[in-house]
Amino acid sequence: MDGPSAARPHKRVTITDVARHAGVSTAAVSKVMRNAYGVSEAMREKVRAAIADLGYRPHAAARGMRGRTYTIGVLLDNVRNAFFADILDGIRDELRHTDYTVLIGAAGFDPEEQARTIRSLVDRQMDGLILIAPGTPRAEVLATAASTPTVVIGHHDASDAYDAVVDADDLGAGLVVDHLVALGHRDIALVSAPGSRANKWKRTPEAVLSEGYLRAMEGHGLAPLARVHHTAYSDDGGFKAGMTLLTADRPPTAVMTGADVAALGVYRAAHELGLRVPADLSLVGYNNTALAALAPVQLTSVDQAGHTMGSAAARMLVERVESRRDRAMQTTMTPRLVVRATTGAPRGR
Repeated sequence: MDGPSAARPHKRVTITDVARHAGVSTAAVSKVMRNAYGVSEAMREKVRAAIADLGYRPHAAARGMRGRTYTIGVLLDNVRNAFFADILDGIRDELRHTDYTVLIGAAGFDPEEQARTIRSLVDRQMDGLILIAPGTPRAEVLATAASTPTVVIGHHDASDAYDAVVDADDLGAGLVVDHLVALGHRDIALVSAPGSRANKWKRTPEAVLSEGYLRAMEGHGLAPLARVHHTAYSDDGGFKAGMTLLTADRPPTAVMTGADVAALGVYRAAHELGLRVPADLSLVGYNNTALAALAPVQLTSVDQAGHTMGSAAARMLVERVESRRDRAMQTTMTPRLVVRATTGAPRGR
């Protein structure tokens, strides 16, 4: 038989304990935990201090039975894409002082695998989903968004079913072409992801980027010289594209890519062929990730504010999850060109 000094089971801290410790109502604690509007900063600090003092952790299963699990699922295709890391940082920072937890589904490039991952996130009762440039069929996303609040990042196809965060990719392409033409380039190639018409997305980031590139080339009277080379947004994809373009009968004097990681692959191909950047080839990336600013590279790149995109997506999703808004909306980021050391005048200028 246990004596008086025997250890007793640890009593779970409840929301009532937090309210009592903070000297506020349980409703006030709930509002702070939900990051609800109308709560003063002083109240937030008081409740957060009480939560920290008591080591309070909301019971996820109990919250799920009440209709919310405070979990958000994020779908991405490639964990090696540094731009996705910027987006995830924005999501994390936006949710830092809320009770939401982010779970990542790294599904790869296969559309069916992405669809399975989305269904798995829904089956695990995510409160909402953030889908980063999904390759899964649009019909699958529409069906998911009909029952689970969803934000799509990247695709420009508008819908009443989901919210969207996009970059003005056509403007970004125009910024690059204008910059390169001003330096004296005429033969400018675009390296872009292939996309797929089978999944019924009509306005993917790569489609809008290509439209902007072709329009800008035409605007400068360079339409006959325009060419788009399709490849995966990866170092290997960029390398293969670079080897093809730079060994062609008419190699371009400048290459722009739809992702920094692909630009680095083109850079590697140029080095392999004995070409100097920017003396022999000007090179521009897209996304302005941390890779672009690395000292040995100093890649000129288009900044589409990945952190801000992630933050906006998280904020919009929470609004829908918490029924603060019932109409779909689209937020568009304005790109800016960050000029570094990989662009210059072509030889002979």
